[in-house]
Amino acid sequence: MTSFTLADLERIVMERASVADGKSYTASLYAKGIGKASQKLGEEAVETVIAAVSRDRQGVISESADLLYHLIVVLGISGIGLDDVLEELERRTTQTGLEEKAARGHD
Repeated sequence: MTSFTLADLERIVMERASVADGKSYTASLYAKGIGKASQKLGEEAVETVIAAVSRDRQGVISESADLLYHLIVVLGISGIGLDDVLEELERRTTQTGLEEKAARGHD
C-alpha cells in the first residue's frame, strides 16, 4: 500500500507548472492552455477504456495514472482544486446514486 495521495500529485503538478527551464512536461501543458490539456485528458480517458475493455490490467493501471495526472492538470488550469471535487463527491454521498443522477437530469 502506498502513502502517495492525489493531494501529493496535485502539489507536485502545481510546483512543476511554474518551472521555466523548458524541461517540465507539466509546465508545457499549462503553457499550451486548457484546449491542449483537455485534449490530452480525453485521449487518456479513451486509452483507459480501451485497456479496461481489453482486460489489460497493467494497461488500466498505467492509463489510469495518466488519466489522473491529466485530470489534475485540467483542474489546475481551470482554477479548480482537488478539494472542490472531493467536496462535490462528499455532497453526492448524502443521497443514493440514482437520486443524485435524477437530480442532475442525466440519463
